[in-house]
Amino acid sequence: MKPKDILTMGIESSCDETSVAIVKNGREVLSNIIDTQIPIHEKYGGVVPEIASRNHIEAITRVAKKALQEANVTLKDIDAVTPTYGPGLVGALLVGVSYAKAVAFANNLPLVGVNHIAGHIAANYITYKDLKPPFICVMMSGGNTQIVLVKDYTKFEVLGKTRDDAIGEAFDKVARVVGLGYPGGPKVDKLAKEGNPIIELPKTHFDTDTLDFSFSGIKTAVINLHHKDPNINKADLCASFEKNVTETLLTNVKKAIEQTNMKKIVLAGGVSANSYIRVAFKELENKGIEIYMPDLKLCTDNAAMIASAGYYYFMEGKRDGLELNAIPNLKLSD
Repeated sequence: MKPKDILTMGIESSCDETSVAIVKNGREVLSNIIDTQIPIHEKYGGVVPEIASRNHIEAITRVAKKALQEANVTLKDIDAVTPTYGPGLVGALLVGVSYAKAVAFANNLPLVGVNHIAGHIAANYITYKDLKPPFICVMMSGGNTQIVLVKDYTKFEVLGKTRDDAIGEAFDKVARVVGLGYPGGPKVDKLAKEGNPIIELPKTHFDTDTLDFSFSGIKTAVINLHHKDPNINKADLCASFEKNVTETLLTNVKKAIEQTNMKKIVLAGGVSANSYIRVAFKELENKGIEIYMPDLKLCTDNAAMIASAGYYYFMEGKRDGLELNAIPNLKLSD
């Protein structure tokens, strides 16, 4: 007898995207509705938390309704409601968590809280239907930069993390200082294609075998160079910055491969959409390393990845009560 299909309803509101998705068996996306606030926050040069929260409140019901319609299902067909409950902006997270609790309570459905970083990792399960742990994940986003040993679908060990700025944060700050605006990542990526990486920039080296990162030094160096010479070639500056941070990522990933003997590398997070980073990591395949990258539309925040991760937590037996709360600094661990 064929096992019953499991439908999870993912809810994502950790930053400036309101998203609801319906995913079947953790791998097949039936709907993935994303209401982005980028045009709203663009004029402020970054995300304003209070405005983000208010817009989530206005959008969440409409987005959820559309997700159910597009998937051609009703709440009676849903097996579990799986919201992001951290890390992220606390006010923004609370909107998604509160909505999920209301839906779960009103429809007598299991509630399964999902770690946002686990969601980014799970985006790869949607892109690659046969991908299974264990593997090393390089998590790179606006709020997090980590090297994670993914032991199983819900078992993680953080091998290295940033000690200061996340890589996406550095991209945003560089974009702001050279006058590109928000969001910085795609704009730096685009301008860097017109430049040459010929400007020497510092790299942070730690004395030990640590897999930790530091991106504040490179960010400060770019800012200082631009302040010293406002007429500096911005395309070259962006290309040099991009090359520098990519080399930093690769150095630590190669160390992680040596330390773990794991030859399967998975990218995750918004910065994994960067074209230079994707090409550089793809070149590792020439050295016998398997490289997996999420579809571009799944790199940035979306609820499909949350529904996918939620499926694996649900199947493992995780259940949360109505006391589930937003945890803005939630850690990724077993």
